[in-house]
Amino acid sequence: MTGIRQQVDVSLGERSYTICVGTGLLSQTAATYMSRGEAVSHVVVISDANVTEHADVVAKSWQAAGVRVVRLSVPAGEGSKSIAEADRLWQEMLRCGTDRKSLVVAVGGGVVGDLAGFVAATFARGIRFLQIPTTLLAQVDSSVGGKTGINLPSAKNMVGAFWQPSFVLIDIDVLSTLPDREYRSGLAEVVKYGVILDADFFNYLEAHAAQLNARDPEVLCTIVARCCRLKADVVEQDERETSGLRAVLNYGHTFAHAFEAIGGYGQLLHGEAVSIGMVCASRLAASLGRIDAAMTQRQVTLLRQLDLPVVVPDLDHQLLCQAMAHDKKVEHGRLRFVLPTRMGHVELVADVNSDLVVNAMRDGN
Repeated sequence: MTGIRQQVDVSLGERSYTICVGTGLLSQTAATYMSRGEAVSHVVVISDANVTEHADVVAKSWQAAGVRVVRLSVPAGEGSKSIAEADRLWQEMLRCGTDRKSLVVAVGGGVVGDLAGFVAATFARGIRFLQIPTTLLAQVDSSVGGKTGINLPSAKNMVGAFWQPSFVLIDIDVLSTLPDREYRSGLAEVVKYGVILDADFFNYLEAHAAQLNARDPEVLCTIVARCCRLKADVVEQDERETSGLRAVLNYGHTFAHAFEAIGGYGQLLHGEAVSIGMVCASRLAASLGRIDAAMTQRQVTLLRQLDLPVVVPDLDHQLLCQAMAHDKKVEHGRLRFVLPTRMGHVELVADVNSDLVVNAMRDGN
């Protein structure tokens, strides 16, 4: 059985859009998008070498609808989120006649989505953008909410723009070909949603760990749609991260981004870094008396059941702390952490003692 199983509407006024989750959707991309009444005459499909077959299916759907299609490819990996790669795409888009009525279609994981979204946000001061995430991580996190960006050598996602997609198409079928490590990386972000926003969802994940490991399509449709709904609820209230509410989505990320930057982008997958970062953040919360050790242990147990790492990599702790000083949650020079108070609820906490931060990375190693 193919088709749309669940739909999530993101309500942002004139920037509102729909997320469709289902199976067999790639070949229906053009028809699904244009059924919304938007005319399309030129599409720029941006992908990487890892998803050439998926991008082929998407491009053919547009060609069959009589739309002019240009294919652009970027190298796979975090290194593509760079100023140089963005510049190359801008130049290619200029050469192929891209204009303000064109549609950028991102087919790939979070790297492709972040880069293509940033290019769409900045070319001709902003053109339409369709997200087709092909990794679990991108499906439940980076494809929703309009954050786009590229990395500086010492700071992840430091250059970017808020640019909401006009549509998000999520085909669960693509997860069947995802390498095991990439798939599990996405599961870390799934676990995150339970910790920060939905205790019942965390219970569901604990009860369905075996089905998650087996990539059961019905369970995957359920969890992807739930994660998208949870993130959409936050984005609707704090689209541009001005009230502080949206920062809760960064649970574990202050530690994770430091692990990625100091370890060298690509050594740890993003979800792997987040998995370890969540454990560190939970330990930090426990050391501040905000939660008990049992809550941290629940996270560790589930993450291990999903074969995700929970041990901090062998990196210099002082360098990691310095990297955290570049975190986007820093305000007036003060580092802030997203920390749990109970399962399903987190808060933004400022002025945390640096010794406690180091101890949180040291415990359990």
